[in-house]
Amino acid sequence: MNGIFEAYRSSIGKKFVIAVTGIILFLFVLGHMIGNLQLFAGRDVLNSYAAFLQSTGKILWVVRIIMLTVVAVHILANLQLFFMNLGSRPVGYRVKKTREVSYSARTMIWSGPIIAAFVLYHLLHFTTGGAHHDFIKGDVYYVVVSGFKIWWVSAVYIVANLLLGFHLKHGLWSWFQTLGFAHPKYNIWRKRFALLFSGLIIVGNLSMPIAVLAGWVA
Repeated sequence: MNGIFEAYRSSIGKKFVIAVTGIILFLFVLGHMIGNLQLFAGRDVLNSYAAFLQSTGKILWVVRIIMLTVVAVHILANLQLFFMNLGSRPVGYRVKKTREVSYSARTMIWSGPIIAAFVLYHLLHFTTGGAHHDFIKGDVYYVVVSGFKIWWVSAVYIVANLLLGFHLKHGLWSWFQTLGFAHPKYNIWRKRFALLFSGLIIVGNLSMPIAVLAGWVA
């Protein structure tokens, strides 16, 4: 255990933790999106899917707790790495070069906490109903549609998922390098992979509030 904590104290150790937790979160987001897209299959299909998840009982809440822990560790490691890098150069650069740093990379430090805050709102909105104006337990289809019919609620989801897309774009690109799978010969494929899957998450998640607002799902 001491060896693990010693490794984590280094910047490389923190980057490794960020990469591993990032991969776990990405897979969860992808699976969560696929499940939610059953909204387009109709009320019975989505409600049956939700009922199946609820039937798992304590297992579902264990998964939720694990994922929230992973989110917390991911944010903590990012913040610690940020301040570690900041502290290593107390005097700012006279000219700040950002040629190799994309917009999504420069905003990782604040997009992560914002996304985490959105996740908590999402749980209160669609899971517990504490932030929903008309929550009906057991009718997930109605809860989702009635929620997204409020324009500012949909706006919150749209903005949050755009931030998530930018966050994932940089994360998907970085993970290969951190875990030792980067090579100049394959950088183009890393870039395409990051663009493809971050774009897939954005389009999939945004399609639901947009479809409700447009009246395509009611």
